[in-house]
Amino acid sequence: MDAPRRHLCAKVTVSNLPPKEASMEQATTIGLDIAKYVFQVHGADAAGHVLFRKRITRVKLLGFLAAQAPRVVAMEACAGAHYWAREIAKLGHRVRLIAPVYVKPFIRRQKNDAADAEAICEAAQRPSMRFVPVKTEEQQANGIVFRARDLLVRQRTQCVNALRGHLMEYGYVFPKGITHVETLVALVEDLQSSLPDSVRVILKLLVDTFTALEGQIAALDAEINQRSKSDPTARRLMTIPGVGPITSTAITALVPAAEGVSGRARFRGLARTDAAAEIDRWQAKARCRFETR
Repeated sequence: MDAPRRHLCAKVTVSNLPPKEASMEQATTIGLDIAKYVFQVHGADAAGHVLFRKRITRVKLLGFLAAQAPRVVAMEACAGAHYWAREIAKLGHRVRLIAPVYVKPFIRRQKNDAADAEAICEAAQRPSMRFVPVKTEEQQANGIVFRARDLLVRQRTQCVNALRGHLMEYGYVFPKGITHVETLVALVEDLQSSLPDSVRVILKLLVDTFTALEGQIAALDAEINQRSKSDPTARRLMTIPGVGPITSTAITALVPAAEGVSGRARFRGLARTDAAAEIDRWQAKARCRFETR
């Protein structure tokens, strides 16, 4: 009988919160979930209370942050984060980059942009949180050199493997390794070999691709060598026996700064330079063989 009249007894609560503009001024931390076009902004005060949530387009983001008083702006250390960190820091804000693995535990509901921004904001307010140092443009450029070189080396390996596999179909078997490439190329270019002309034309394309990749890799090696000479840290590292230009520049570009991460994380960064160290060792051996001739 009373069910239809329950709404007559409903309580109405009047909020005493200040206007939205005033709440934004009280925010001490902004969590920013970056994207390609639309960013999610989450503001909270020192106690962690939510003050505002906004969706802002890419072109309006810096204008919005420029209108805010200096405060902590936190983001995940993902693609594009270092660029935005540098731009936001120019506006007077204190930028904090957090590794995504440290943000994930703070997501308390279904993953979306708003939840991510809130989790970033909450993680940034933790006193024991570890932050990622913001990279300069030059540091990022050094990292791109190694990533580009790694891509070209993998493409070169694929090209050599394709040549060896195709030649096997016609009875030619070669050992693995980059040191046997000259024999592969000589066979393809030998007009007296038993390879059909229709096959030789295609394999020549792979040989030309390999030759082009070799030149591009050599150009990147020269660039790395030049950067190692201009970097004081790299020059000091090269005084260590067995450390050459590639290893020293890789350490300065890829290993996290000591003040931003723990020792274990620095060792993980050092592990990424193992390939570069192997290249230095191989080049040193090649120079020794050449000098002893």
